[in-house]
Amino acid sequence: MSLLGRAVTVRVPATTANLGPGFDTLGMALAVYDELQVTVREQPGATVQVIGVGEGEVPTDESNLVVRSIAHTFAAVGQELPGLELVAHNAIPHGRGMGSSGAAIVSGIMAAKGLLEGVVEFDEELLLKLATELEGHPDNVAPALFGGLTITWVTPEGPRFKKLMVHRGVSPLVAVPVELTMSTALARSLQPESVPHEDAIFNVSRSALLIAALVQSPELLLAATEDKLHQNYRASAMPQTHALIQMLRAEGLAAVVSGAGPSILVLGSDPSQRLRAAELIAEHAESEWDCRMLAVDFRGATVVLHSDDAAA
Repeated sequence: MSLLGRAVTVRVPATTANLGPGFDTLGMALAVYDELQVTVREQPGATVQVIGVGEGEVPTDESNLVVRSIAHTFAAVGQELPGLELVAHNAIPHGRGMGSSGAAIVSGIMAAKGLLEGVVEFDEELLLKLATELEGHPDNVAPALFGGLTITWVTPEGPRFKKLMVHRGVSPLVAVPVELTMSTALARSLQPESVPHEDAIFNVSRSALLIAALVQSPELLLAATEDKLHQNYRASAMPQTHALIQMLRAEGLAAVVSGAGPSILVLGSDPSQRLRAAELIAEHAESEWDCRMLAVDFRGATVVLHSDDAAA
């Protein structure tokens, strides 16, 4: 069937991955959103208008990550890609550890899902599979797709996830450096191929405790966010981030690197803790940091098909 005349609006949350000890496993959706409008047109190819973050910086043709994600999804389900016009309203910072590439990938997949409404059925397993193929690992794309706190793992049949609801007492703050960025590829290159046995045991215990802290017992967040698998290895690449995290933790605040960094995630056990964290960062930071007090997003990515007035 012809898709001409179809248009969709997609909304995808930012994410924070790892959460300290849950390296490549845990992720959480945050209430900062990229919004995307996609319209099918007669002219082949794709054009992208970017408004907000990345404007004048990211590609605006078929090489754009959102367009590539739409194309990947259409090809995966055996459909011909139509001509497309995209308008991207971006609010998620790029290169800051808040899942901007995962959000772009999920935006494209969800746009394809909406455009193919009534033509192809997309279940959660397929959505996660497609997103992981493009991102390389599921820890960011799972919460972007499904919201909340997600545990992800990979099986021979593909990636899997479990979504959990976060305790209402958990109060996230993300401190975003205004000038500093970090490449995920660079951050990963700093990881050793093997780690000491005792460090692995340490992180297994903290990851288990972190689930309990986030779901049931926020007062355990400081102990639960200790990590020996990835943050110290990456510290040399983002010394300001490392120094601020050490300072915040010494003050009793559950501070960790957000994703690959250089942003800092503080998981307060009540709202007063994140206010204290913002004050401490303003007092000690060497450069400008934007402290954002954010809610956990529980809904995940959404898509609305305008021509059929259908929502998913």
